[in-house]
Amino acid sequence: MNDRPLIWITEAEVVELVDLEEAIDALEHGLALEGAGEAKNVAKALGTWGDGSSMHSLGSMFPQAGFVGFKSWANTKRGATAVFSLFDANNGALLAIIEAGALGQLRTSAISGVATRWLARADAADMALIGTGVQAMTQIASVAAVRPLKRLRVFGPTEEKRKAFVARARELFAFQVEEAPSVPAAVEGAEIVTLVTRAREPFLNASHLARGSHLNAVGGILPQNAEFAEDVFDRAGPIVVDHLPNVQLASREFIEHYGKEPASWSEVKLLSAVVAAREARPANADVTLFKAMGMGISDLSVAVAVYERARARHLGREIAAPRRASPRWRSGRRQSAA
Repeated sequence: MNDRPLIWITEAEVVELVDLEEAIDALEHGLALEGAGEAKNVAKALGTWGDGSSMHSLGSMFPQAGFVGFKSWANTKRGATAVFSLFDANNGALLAIIEAGALGQLRTSAISGVATRWLARADAADMALIGTGVQAMTQIASVAAVRPLKRLRVFGPTEEKRKAFVARARELFAFQVEEAPSVPAAVEGAEIVTLVTRAREPFLNASHLARGSHLNAVGGILPQNAEFAEDVFDRAGPIVVDHLPNVQLASREFIEHYGKEPASWSEVKLLSAVVAAREARPANADVTLFKAMGMGISDLSVAVAVYERARARHLGREIAAPRRASPRWRSGRRQSAA
């Protein structure tokens, strides 16, 4: 019997309860659980229809901690909605329904923060950002949360959008923000490089990257997309990903480099293994590479933090929990006597 009421948690409550820095810590904890064998992902389900519309579901489990859940969403050209369903792992009770747009943005940025914390040089202070879309600003914030940034250079292919983004970033951050005229100009000498684009062809070559840099490649999550050229792998090590099955299924860069033989992927590490083993960046590393595709553990890590804080602060709207009812039917029923 579940003694906790079912609550609905809104977007506004999500952002009130957990900020990006707290999401980074929550996600690092979830990755540590995965590294210890106490958390698992559930494979993504995907359906498509019409003019590019799609529906998705990502699941994950923290059974020892007592939580399991699914984030589900539908995406169309006219709008999108995401919700997270959080369940009690011990009795199957539905604990919360969480509006999950902000939650998704938090976990997407937080994973870059965790990767940068473990893979970038401790004194890295010069960042390059390629891409100015909806995820870009929080990608900056996630790096700034774990490294003492002094300068940021930004490039995006659309000049008007790039200038507006740089102006907004200057308002939000205390460090120096510069508009770059090209990818090479943005990346030259940068100690941390983040790619967050929908590019169809690679635009970043190994020669663009400074020795000692760290690369977060988080934009190319569909098989038709690619952000960096194959020669980046020749300089990269360690090479780290969030969820190997998703990378093997949909990362064009990795698929073209490693092929389909499982043995050829042996050098690729999971971020959860890095966190669990507390493996710092090797002192002699040339370029470290992190590829994120998205995974359920990231969502569940932030969702649990949101839920526990909502309970502690009595936030969220109580709604009636599901109650079983018997189905009705008409065919073949015995007729009552007249």
